[in-house]
Amino acid sequence: MDMPLHIVLHEPLIPANTGNIARTCAATGAHLHLIHPLGFSTEDRYLKRAGLDYWHAVTIRHYDSFDHFASEQGEQAGRFYFVETWGEKLYTDVTYQDGDYIILGKETSGLPRELTEKYRENLIRIPMSGATRSINLSNCAAIVVFEAYRQIGFPGLS
Repeated sequence: MDMPLHIVLHEPLIPANTGNIARTCAATGAHLHLIHPLGFSTEDRYLKRAGLDYWHAVTIRHYDSFDHFASEQGEQAGRFYFVETWGEKLYTDVTYQDGDYIILGKETSGLPRELTEKYRENLIRIPMSGATRSINLSNCAAIVVFEAYRQIGFPGLS
């Protein structure tokens, strides 16, 4: 794999979701990016429990803000895809490439309006019935990252 996929969590609130996403990263080789503030301590026992004993296998970076994150990625960064319940494109309508970034917002309110307005053409959604407002954050991350890996041939995965 030339460049791994990236999962970016914008101000996550629930430690178990972040731990589950870290486990998905360990299983796939995706890198995890956490944009602060976090709604929990990285020493949280629920975070550690959800990630089990896979934390050593996760490449994880922390950022003070989305601007800090974006500036660190620079011109060489893959494309940004923002998962939001009201995105116009389905997550399966995107052609993913090595190095792409899948960005998810906080569990209670999603992504900030300024990001969804700025990156409107990069908003994607997972289809669902009207019975719920959203799908669990860690499930969303897994659904989209596995579709991206499926499209690029599951590089490095067996």
